[in-house]
Amino acid sequence: MRGHETVGRRAFVVGAGAAMLAGGAVSPAEAGVVDGPLPDFYPALKNRLNFPLAWGTSPVRGFGAWRRAARAKVEEHLLVDPETRTPYTPEFTDRNQGDGYTRELVTLSLTRHERVRAALLTPHGPGPFPAVLLLHDHGAKFDIGKEKLVRPWYDDTRLPSAQGWADKYFSGRFVGDELARRGYVVLCADALGWGDRGPITYDQQQALASNFYNLGSSLAGLMAREDARAAEFLAGLKRVDARRIAAVGFSMGAYRAWQTAALTDSVAATASVCWMTGLREMMVPGNNTLRGQSSYYMLHPGLPRFLDFPDVASIAAPRPMLFFNGGLDPLFPADGVTVAYDKLRAVWHSRHAEERLHLKTWPDLGHVFVDRMQDEIFGWLDSVL
Repeated sequence: MRGHETVGRRAFVVGAGAAMLAGGAVSPAEAGVVDGPLPDFYPALKNRLNFPLAWGTSPVRGFGAWRRAARAKVEEHLLVDPETRTPYTPEFTDRNQGDGYTRELVTLSLTRHERVRAALLTPHGPGPFPAVLLLHDHGAKFDIGKEKLVRPWYDDTRLPSAQGWADKYFSGRFVGDELARRGYVVLCADALGWGDRGPITYDQQQALASNFYNLGSSLAGLMAREDARAAEFLAGLKRVDARRIAAVGFSMGAYRAWQTAALTDSVAATASVCWMTGLREMMVPGNNTLRGQSSYYMLHPGLPRFLDFPDVASIAAPRPMLFFNGGLDPLFPADGVTVAYDKLRAVWHSRHAEERLHLKTWPDLGHVFVDRMQDEIFGWLDSVL
């Protein structure tokens, strides 16, 4: 079947073959062909991404008022209602002693829809302690989630997979256990699709996200809401000093960390490893974000009409934030990192808080969170919290 559509005085014939004008062939540029994952008119759409709500270009001049307006715009595009009345109702189980800290599982309601199991590590001592909301990566590895960052004392069958992941990306360490040894309460939960809440397969991500959209909701929005709720749960624990809570993550976990800091004031400091860029600079052929699938966990439809990634992170200013990037990281082109770092630097400078923003590129590293990066972040957390 072929359909006809009249645009002005030109009639386009749309079918399985090449687009044709009535009476003659149309050039590929005129026809709007698809070249790989992008239509040929995508540069025109990309050029319209000028992020008019960003601090410095927004018509909202007072920084406090801008933060409120920018956060409200992000909230609007999550497509998932806030959970203001759902009680956490935590249940604590599987208590176990680690090296200088206690390990336990806690099951809680981050939304009204589902109970989520998380690992909770608490240092020995009277407290209250500083705390870290630890956020796991994507990695297209779904059999483990929280176990990527906390040694799974409760399930020996997951240990080989977890240790293999730690060996690949974290110099063999479990970052959560390292933080607990250093005196931090650590909370780490599975995002939907990982560990106890999965595992899904790589190809199922698009269907999962599509069904959320068909239901008027959002997979990325759900993850954002859950992470903010987890931070607020930490702040309410008697063992935690609510003034000293950090969000820390690697890769998708890094995205989750700065996004959580933007959405809730319960996060006092943020450390994000290997996830910060400008959107325009990231949208280049071959980049992971153009493939769909994993990007759906970080895709809020319509939000880029107003704010870029560093603009969202800047909602947390002037609280302390750290961003690490690997100079050899193929997922985040250097020009995108530079654009993002420049925007972040300008915001913290406008707040006379440059010393609270730590930006660093590790020229010899790729997409990893190795021991020397961890050690620098541990020291930084000690200094800011």
